Amino acid sequence: MSNITHVELVRLKKRIENCIRFGKVASNRNIDRSRGVVSFTPGCVIAFVRWLRAAVAGKRCSTVAYVRPGADILLMVTGWPNVEKVLNIIDAIEAIGIDPVDVSSDCWRRAHSRLAVRTALRTYITQHYGAWLLRCRIEL
Repeated sequence: MSNITHVELVRLKKRIENCIRFGKVASNRNIDRSRGVVSFTPGCVIAFVRWLRAAVAGKRCSTVAYVRPGADILLMVTGWPNVEKVLNIIDAIEAIGIDPVDVSSDCWRRAHSRLAVRTALRTYITQHYGAWLLRCRIEL
């Protein structure tokens, strides 16, 4: 398995429009006017229709359309009302000065679970981020 995760972006007006909402792009390549490929390093969190974490060599991952070799699915929503809720979370995270890429994977999984059972989403605050940073230091 490659150490890089590749995401194909397809843009066909009024039919399909894949895009990256956030993620630290390692490389970007245009195939033609309607297609391109963006690549991510292992472990990078990506918002692409679904919230994903780029595959890590030797670790299990799920197959995902347009993503090679696959990814760890953190959050998946369908329907505009749910997508809008998640985009609002991302906007709120960015508003407090945190890059959504750096947010705990657990935050995205929790949002997925709360949306699945139609429970209100919790606001992400700087204390959550601080706790995540401490956890990262402890796990090293």
